[in-house]
Amino acid sequence: MGIKEDVESDVQEGVRVPLMAEGDESAGGSGGRNLWMVYLSTFVAVCGAYEFGCCVGYSSPTQSAIREDLSLSLSEYSVFGSILTLGAMIGAITIGPITDFLGRKGALRVSCAFCVAGWLAIYFSKGAWSLDIGRLLTGYGMGAFSYVVPIFIAEIAPKSLRGRLTAANQLMIVTGVSVSFIIGVVVSWRTLALIGLIPCAVTLFGLFFIPESPRWLAKTGRQEDFEAALQKLRGKDADISHEAAEIQDYIVTLDSLPKAKLLDLFQRRYWRSLIIGIGLMVCQQLGGINGVCFYVSDIFEQAGFSSSIGTIIYAILQVIVTGIAAGVMDKAGRKPLILVSASGLVLGSLMTAVSFVLKVHELALDAVPILAVAGILVYIGAFSIGMGAVPWVVMSEIFPINIKGQAGSLATLVNWFGAWLCSYTFNYLLSWSSYGTFILYAGINTLAILFVVSLVPETKGKTLEQIQGAMNK
Repeated sequence: MGIKEDVESDVQEGVRVPLMAEGDESAGGSGGRNLWMVYLSTFVAVCGAYEFGCCVGYSSPTQSAIREDLSLSLSEYSVFGSILTLGAMIGAITIGPITDFLGRKGALRVSCAFCVAGWLAIYFSKGAWSLDIGRLLTGYGMGAFSYVVPIFIAEIAPKSLRGRLTAANQLMIVTGVSVSFIIGVVVSWRTLALIGLIPCAVTLFGLFFIPESPRWLAKTGRQEDFEAALQKLRGKDADISHEAAEIQDYIVTLDSLPKAKLLDLFQRRYWRSLIIGIGLMVCQQLGGINGVCFYVSDIFEQAGFSSSIGTIIYAILQVIVTGIAAGVMDKAGRKPLILVSASGLVLGSLMTAVSFVLKVHELALDAVPILAVAGILVYIGAFSIGMGAVPWVVMSEIFPINIKGQAGSLATLVNWFGAWLCSYTFNYLLSWSSYGTFILYAGINTLAILFVVSLVPETKGKTLEQIQGAMNK
């Protein structure tokens, strides 16, 4: 990864704090009218998160139609489904330096370009090869979005709104997944691919009307553009002179920092932030979410419940609870939300496990479907309230200035590897033991609770400098 870009990205992290501090006061004193550009910029960015959801949700409702139209075997379609994660891992590895070199807006454009190319390849596909290429390209764009969207939002949002607005990223992901599930039932797979272009079009168009991250502009020496972007985000009547002066001080600090290398991530002073960032991603993925998400229909069918009804309820609940979580993120705090979430994941996993135990031993068979559905809904509701969004919010906050680009990419890569591992092993685990699978997930989520209690700090209401200073002493 580019050393220059990583250090530059980090400047923005250091620079953003003064931006946040003054911005919050102005917002608080002048009301929401000074924040309209922050909200617009967030909306444009989270259209990328919605595109992410469209990519994830595409394969489930289209499986039978694509296999029939293109005469694909089950193994060929399995490659089509799983290659998305491979593309996402590549995107996660490479998007950090791209984001630092081209800027946050430039990285969003790159992400959109890959998704557009991927959807068009899928739309015009006549066989497995072009279908897989398209899926790989959309996977790259999806992985890139998963990094750059929360970073961009965290850099432009006031600290009083940072958690809420960054959590909107997860809300739009699950909305994209749910909408794709529903629309995919009534339109052809080629039409659904074209629909996937819409969020990209909105993002590309919206980028013409929003400012670049002031930090990125500051670290590249574009003084006039930096001041204009800061003024736009804080309101035309806001006094930004103090913020601008503080930002320039951080530029001087940046110049005095040693140039970061990949191995610098493993220096003792960065251990805590790296362990927390990567640890939360591991907890998020190995707790079973992608296995449950990708195969929820099979779970309902094995439990004797209507898969179509169960999936619709699942999709609606996911959106509603994620929206609630986004609304209370800056009031409840990050740590309480993720602890409540992990506890709910343990409960939901155990409820589902009990339902399969009853089925295997032919006990209380009438209660099995209800208990299974209740367990899955508790599970997804719990995930959506905290574990889905909080790790990304915390990741955008904890990494210090000079390792942000590389550390963020590494955490995102770990997340996608965990997603692949979970989705790949789920069917094997389920064939080994249906109830054993969910007992295993309950155990992993119990370990996640211990991890959060022991290591994860509360970042609510703190500037990024305060967070990073406390963690990397």
